[in-house]
Amino acid sequence: MEYKRSAGILLHPTSLPSPFGIGDLGRDAYKFVDFLKEAGQTLWQVFPLGPTGFGDSPYQSFSAFAGNPLLVSPNFLMEDGYLTKDDLSGIPEFDPKKIDYGRVISYKNSLLKKAYERAKQSGVCSRSEYEKFCEKNSFWLDDYALFMASKDFHGGKHWREWDKSIAFREENALNEWKLKLADGINFYKFVQFNFFKQWNSLRKYANNNGVKIIGDLPIFIAYDSADLWANKHLFTVDEEGKLETVAGVPPDYFSPTGQLWGNPLYRWDEMKKDNFAWWKKRFAKLFELVDFIRIDHFRGFEAYWEIPGDAETAVNGRWVKAPGDELFAEIKKEFGELPILAEDLGVITDEVRALRDKYGFPGMKILQFAFGKNGDKNFLPHNYVRNCVVYTGTHDNDTTKGFFEDAMKNDPELFEWTQDYLNYYGVEIVFPLIKEAYKSVANFVIIPMQDVLNLGSEARMNFPSRLGGNWTWRFTWEQIDENLAPKYKYLCKLYER
Repeated sequence: MEYKRSAGILLHPTSLPSPFGIGDLGRDAYKFVDFLKEAGQTLWQVFPLGPTGFGDSPYQSFSAFAGNPLLVSPNFLMEDGYLTKDDLSGIPEFDPKKIDYGRVISYKNSLLKKAYERAKQSGVCSRSEYEKFCEKNSFWLDDYALFMASKDFHGGKHWREWDKSIAFREENALNEWKLKLADGINFYKFVQFNFFKQWNSLRKYANNNGVKIIGDLPIFIAYDSADLWANKHLFTVDEEGKLETVAGVPPDYFSPTGQLWGNPLYRWDEMKKDNFAWWKKRFAKLFELVDFIRIDHFRGFEAYWEIPGDAETAVNGRWVKAPGDELFAEIKKEFGELPILAEDLGVITDEVRALRDKYGFPGMKILQFAFGKNGDKNFLPHNYVRNCVVYTGTHDNDTTKGFFEDAMKNDPELFEWTQDYLNYYGVEIVFPLIKEAYKSVANFVIIPMQDVLNLGSEARMNFPSRLGGNWTWRFTWEQIDENLAPKYKYLCKLYER
């Protein structure tokens, strides 16, 4: 697939301004698209859009298909007649720069419940648009809504702790549970209907303004998810639902015990039996929502690190071959040319590169990884090929300003090395580094919004090894001055993006 020289910004919708404690798909999302257009940006990259569970990570979702209820705009629910001005009066005071998930979840759920009750009264849940949505999406929506309603019924517990008849989907009991939980099931379907209605409207607006959306597909699904609960035979759990093997990465320079992610692995032999039907549905749904898909942990499609389900660290694992070539051949047969970006970071082998290049997927280049004595020189711009995507940093790194402030204190040689490479000897190094990304041969350049705003470590999105306190950063419109959009538009013109 041909990729034009383009530029864009990495920003998850939760980081948008909003009076409701978390960014959503409301007017501020449209305003952000306007900013992108004004700044000459034609790409908007987001994280996975699914409903988040423990730790609030978009990479640990209750469903690989559903949308995050927290992203539903209360203002648009009011415009659609599901909420009133009184419902939205007395909004709690939220920190405009940080998400307090506990308070936000409680408040936004109360609004969604009010909207659902009003929808029931008005009969919206039987209207043709809603019915068409439910019918079209029944292949995942029915399981997801039943899963979430059952989770609520069992006090939010992991599905293994539910009543055995629903936990293991006993045939005679399923219909009884569907009747018992009918109202909760309809609530979750109503919320999904509104999420997809709002998202599709936003995406259409972005596309009409020359902005394409880059979505994100986590390679693994969560243990506590509707996906596993409804399809246990496709994942590495035993008859009692216990994890037999889990995902992670082996020990490396960064961690002597590796990373134990805890996600179930795929039973690829089972998935081959129906030509990867589950994967085809997953890709099809995401292609409905975005213009490009970034595949997280792409190397896991060539080989993955298999760890015993009861392991305490990732040390005692082994590499197991995955049928990535067979899978992508089937996906390509189904969808034609694949607008896919490969997150090919970490220990990448020749086999992984061969798989990536066979299908023409652009890989990722991270400028923060390039500099200093121990930097990976493959990430230096003079070593790039055109078919790649360059970032200053990712959601798992410090902001670029924070990274170099730390380097000035603890590794001055790295900082000086970077100055020499950029031929720039000032202290404010973020924008010169962004210019280096723009001028590179990489077809796509994506800059995290934190770096566009030149923010320090306080704006970091995620600490991979830290429990809690992640995914909370938000920006405010006051942080964007009148010169920012013209500055980036000029960069696009200067470097033909």
